[in-house]
Amino acid sequence: MDDISVLIIDDSALMRNLISRIITEVEGLTVAGKAMNGAFGLEKIAQCNPDVIVLDIEMPVMTGIEFLKERRKRNIHIPVIMMSSLTTEGAAITMECLDLGASDFITKPAAKSTGDLNSVASRLVEMLFSYGGQYARRQGKKVPFVRQDLNLAVMRKKAEESAASLRPPAQTLSSGSAAAAKQEQAARPSAPVKLKPQFSTTSDTSAPVKITPLREGGRVEIIALGISTGGPNALREVFKNISPDIKQPILVVQHMPAGFTAEFARSLDSICPLEVREAQDGDLLKSGRVLIAPGNYHLYVERKSLASIARLSSAEPCNGHRPSVDVLFESVAKIYENRSLGVIMTGMGRDGAAGLAQMRKQGAHTLGQDEESSIVYGMPKVAYELGGVERQVPLSQMAQAISEVAKQFE
Repeated sequence: MDDISVLIIDDSALMRNLISRIITEVEGLTVAGKAMNGAFGLEKIAQCNPDVIVLDIEMPVMTGIEFLKERRKRNIHIPVIMMSSLTTEGAAITMECLDLGASDFITKPAAKSTGDLNSVASRLVEMLFSYGGQYARRQGKKVPFVRQDLNLAVMRKKAEESAASLRPPAQTLSSGSAAAAKQEQAARPSAPVKLKPQFSTTSDTSAPVKITPLREGGRVEIIALGISTGGPNALREVFKNISPDIKQPILVVQHMPAGFTAEFARSLDSICPLEVREAQDGDLLKSGRVLIAPGNYHLYVERKSLASIARLSSAEPCNGHRPSVDVLFESVAKIYENRSLGVIMTGMGRDGAAGLAQMRKQGAHTLGQDEESSIVYGMPKVAYELGGVERQVPLSQMAQAISEVAKQFE
């Protein structure tokens, strides 16, 4: 089997070292090269031919934004994962990066927080296998799928341990200063032991459980959509092409850090014929309005005497996520029964699968993204196996499928 090769572009020597160590700990990943700015990064692409790029935004000589613009000019299609700062300005720039073709983003870790370093390491490993693996297979490489079982959790844990071992004293990780260089020199980790995640040469989709709905599907009054890894660009594809005549409210759970969802909603609003905004507690579910769950809050629906409203909750994470797709789907199943449409799309794990099965049991219409067009055929795969997916749809046809079901009983 071939490795997924990664190019790291960051002006911080410490950050380059941190990301490199995380990568080299995991079997199936390898560091193809490193560069201290976008200009050097472009030169490295021709030399090392990577499968995925980890790119900082703020760098001297050529920034991440400038790199993405030049990447587009040169017709380079290698997926790019951005390293974004957790600020209002950082969120706006990150959305601009997605506009320019970046695949996804992770937030830069705070040097004072071991937990933050662990979380970034875990998420980075997942994205490298997801985006890099898909690209590598399209280039003819024999890159296996990572199976969705306990071995993935072990793989993430090892990456987290690697990140913790390199955690420097409290000082910024985004600086390429002399102090950061001294920290890097001081951090001399022991020789890495390659983690061996469990692989599969195919996605191995099992035959689905058969669900017999309690009632026939009715006229759709609400649309609920759940998505994770691969979601930012997939949602752009869907909402750019969604019908402007949709009358139902649409509620979306996208696994995304707090601080980014408001800007993400604004970026979708700029390309969508419907109104898109970040949900607020008590928002009316209005015709043709899209509400995006805020980062770190569950989103669910509640029926009032005169109307239904969106509610937010800071209850414990569900399936390791807040917001959780299952929380949204379960509330829709309870209140709307067969008068709803549930959609589950690309993402690692199983969040939303049980909730979509509940919706289907109540008679709701349900759609799942198909394997070929999913960056990660995880959430939609599990939902399909549990019998929650009535019909599988490629990303290119998802907007049309949603629009057709929404108008079916008008």
